[in-house]
Amino acid sequence: MPVVASDAHRGHDPPYEVNFGKVVRPAWEQVARGELLREALARAGHPVAEPREHGPEPLLAVHEPALLDFLGRAWADWRDAHGPRVLIPDTFPLPGLGRGTARDPAGGVGRPGWFCFDTATPLVAGSWPAAVAAADAALTAADLVAEGATAAYALCRPPGHHAGPGYYGGFCLLNNAAVAARALSRLGRVAIVDVDFHHGNGTQDVFWEDPAVQYVSLHGDPAVHYPYFTGRADETGGGPAAGANLNRPLPDGTGDDAYLGVLRSALQAVAAFAPAVLLVSLGVDTFAEDPIGGFSLSRAAYPRIGGLLAGLAVPTLFVQEGGYALDALGDCVGGVLDGFQAAR
Repeated sequence: MPVVASDAHRGHDPPYEVNFGKVVRPAWEQVARGELLREALARAGHPVAEPREHGPEPLLAVHEPALLDFLGRAWADWRDAHGPRVLIPDTFPLPGLGRGTARDPAGGVGRPGWFCFDTATPLVAGSWPAAVAAADAALTAADLVAEGATAAYALCRPPGHHAGPGYYGGFCLLNNAAVAARALSRLGRVAIVDVDFHHGNGTQDVFWEDPAVQYVSLHGDPAVHYPYFTGRADETGGGPAAGANLNRPLPDGTGDDAYLGVLRSALQAVAAFAPAVLLVSLGVDTFAEDPIGGFSLSRAAYPRIGGLLAGLAVPTLFVQEGGYALDALGDCVGGVLDGFQAAR
């Protein structure tokens, strides 16, 4: 399967993040993730190509100009305002703050909190180029699918499904899957199946009222897992897209058979949607030993996931999301791709 990957991800190398308001720990979203995945897939025989530049237009089809402008200048502005060596906001405009008068401060160390919703998504000097390259990887792989490839895989780092129209967070700066899905919508209906452990709040938000894009997500219970505020089963889409959003929150400890049973049922809804293209937000933090997941999937589950996805028999784009058990990362992602190809 063609793999699209960029070395630019190496520039996004934050030394730490902040969790639970006080815990400073090494960043989960680290360079080793991209390097290990690329090496594993190349070793398995998947051809690897660099992405081509697509410019700002596909990003603007998903994200607000203010967010893109902020991210493009964030690091330089932060340093000009005498921010420390890692950009992490610590003040956020909560609903009702200032009796509705809260506004973008337009500069200084307070501005990042206008766009970022957590303290676990640090920015460094190379973060923006890495984010643009990740989106270009998704778009380049989407081009391959549009040109007739049965499937393609975009090795996106940083990941994307938590980034929304005007905000970023959850390790995500740009929503690579949403950008690619919007580009692929020229072919007809697009179904996004998100198998990351965490709910893709950003992707859901982007397509909430878009009847041409179906969003289906299997994830940990948002009552106890990030991003907490979205991902309930009663979130089904708005306006003309009512019913096009399908969330399947699952309990901690969910294992292979239970997970695959729910996925099989969810894919029946995808088949009924009759998409022209399938996009898979491929997170493998569902693995039993993942340090920030809560499911109990074994390595053997991932080829089976790939096989079920192949059963839809439509052109398919895989876009990398999470997965932080480094020793198993290549096996899990490679397992999905191998299972998909074996079933096709």
